[in-house]
Amino acid sequence: GMLSAVVKVEFVDIRPLPVQLENLQCREGSLLNLPYATESVRSLSSMHVLEHVGLGRYGDPIDPEGIQKACAELQRVLEPGGQLYVSVPVGRPRVQFNAHRVLALEEVIGFFKGLRLVDMAFVDNHGNYLPGIKPEEVRFEESGGSDYALGCFQFANAGCQLRLFCF
Repeated sequence: GMLSAVVKVEFVDIRPLPVQLENLQCREGSLLNLPYATESVRSLSSMHVLEHVGLGRYGDPIDPEGIQKACAELQRVLEPGGQLYVSVPVGRPRVQFNAHRVLALEEVIGFFKGLRLVDMAFVDNHGNYLPGIKPEEVRFEESGGSDYALGCFQFANAGCQLRLFCF
């Protein structure tokens, strides 16, 4: 809603929001079958969603491969040169009851292997914002109470607009 104060926003969810704001359009849809043509969206954001897909908690079907399918669907609709912003819990991989997954950093990056990782930041479980994180520098220490973090990722679709000239 806040973003719609400065730019037009389209919000897609299996449970669309019953709100009316001038620059916000809410649509019913699934992250497993987005209502967009292939390579048609310039900028996508998936904030605190992917970790829930396939767990059945929010009315979606139970599917152990739901998160992989959702990541593939985001890549399908992202246009060449487009930007994808994702936030998910990262740390020791696990499912927290049926609420959400905590993903290994390598899993997140691997789910988007068709895209280039542009930037990454963390909010650790002490509330510290850590920008510009490099994947090779990440360490989670359960003994120190830092067993996971909120990972914020920016990916880019490096695909070419004119397929004829791609190498």
